[in-house]
Amino acid sequence: MDLVYESLYIGGKWVAPASARAIEVVSASTEEVIGRVPEAVEADIDAAVAAARAAFDDPVGWSSWEPGERAAVMERLAVALDARAGEIARRVSSQNGLPISIANAVEGGFPQLILRYYAGLIRTAVLDEARDGLLGGKVRVRRTPVGVVGAIVPWNLPMTLAAFKLGPALAAGCTLVLKPSPGTVLDAQLFAEAVDEAGFPPGVVNVVQSGREGGAHLVSHPGVDKVAFTGSTAAGRQIAETCGRLLRPVTLELGGKSAAIVLDDADLTANPQDLFLSTMVNNGQTCHLTTRILAPASRYDEIVETFTGFAASLAVGDALDPATQIGPLASAAQRERVEGYIAKGLAEGARLTTGGGRPAGQSRGWFVEPTVFADVDNHSTIAREEIFGPVLSIIKYETDEEAIAIANDSPYGLGGTVWTTDPARGQAVASRIRTGTIGVNTYTVDPAAPFGGVKDSGLGRELGPEGLTAYQALQTMHLPS
Repeated sequence: MDLVYESLYIGGKWVAPASARAIEVVSASTEEVIGRVPEAVEADIDAAVAAARAAFDDPVGWSSWEPGERAAVMERLAVALDARAGEIARRVSSQNGLPISIANAVEGGFPQLILRYYAGLIRTAVLDEARDGLLGGKVRVRRTPVGVVGAIVPWNLPMTLAAFKLGPALAAGCTLVLKPSPGTVLDAQLFAEAVDEAGFPPGVVNVVQSGREGGAHLVSHPGVDKVAFTGSTAAGRQIAETCGRLLRPVTLELGGKSAAIVLDDADLTANPQDLFLSTMVNNGQTCHLTTRILAPASRYDEIVETFTGFAASLAVGDALDPATQIGPLASAAQRERVEGYIAKGLAEGARLTTGGGRPAGQSRGWFVEPTVFADVDNHSTIAREEIFGPVLSIIKYETDEEAIAIANDSPYGLGGTVWTTDPARGQAVASRIRTGTIGVNTYTVDPAAPFGGVKDSGLGRELGPEGLTAYQALQTMHLPS
């Protein structure tokens, strides 16, 4: 066991946990135990919320600082994360199977990009606006921090998705309790070290590694003013019910089953890297991936062959190998889930064109071959439900109108792509897809643009200026003329 921790980061200090419970971390590639951290129980979460509340309520504390002062500390956090980027990426890859080449670029760099973006944004944001009232008086509209935030992040891109919440919340003047997934806790320890080094006032950021019970306690805690959650739709519904009952604002970024519409003029060889990033990146364990491939009948066999060859060509291996494109799934339970969907696809009559099993030569690790199904009905299980693994389903359509209808015939609405050699046509089709985000011949998540979904894919938006407003409350002050 390489990494053993005994303390939690609460109130600006490393403190002993309230119980002896611990989370053991297992490598996705080797199935060996690689670390252990304390598991936060209710008493620990109570202490973290109390610390965040005290920091927020301090009349000369974080929430009252000038925006430029907060921005400077956020930028110091980005520098501290820069210094730990390689080790953060290594730990994430070891825990959840994210290939190290992707982890270095995303988990090692994207959080800092978000922090620096929001540090710059808050320096110029209008937080106090004077207006002329219609009844003869003056109106002052203030944007104030919403308060203590309970931030719950998943295991698939843990540092990046934590930054989605921390960046705007810190910029707005909120304080936070961050609860990582029990599947990715070792990187969270490094993050807490970076927070400590950056010099935040005690209690502004607290890190409590815990499971579902701890998350539920945080969501319902009376000291929390807002919840921000990324994870499954099922868990999101439970959180929404709790927050609805408490009249507590909540941002939910949930599941997806997005469509890639391949138009009849598309050149799929033109952007192979973009094709990979939008369909199979992170071993298929990314919520916005376009795993339903809609192919025109006039080119159907060709497109099936293209995606079959593309999937079969991907290099499968240890997540820490720089040559690996598809690593293991995050856990034994996740592999079992994906294999269950593959079996369901076969049982419901889809045609397997490649993959479908465990790769030869991988005696350890939770691997599943990149898998492609053809002749998939859009009402079948593998077309309706989020698999969260390296599995693509190819669906035939006759006309653009039918493709749009199939893309929209989903309980989800998070991502999507359109592939075409005619950008104007692609944008016209994309504009008719009911989804929160969509790309034409590419797909990316940019800190400057809002990210989130509709329908079962969630509530609210993260990133962009819109992400900042999610952590602000409005106060209207009426004044005489």
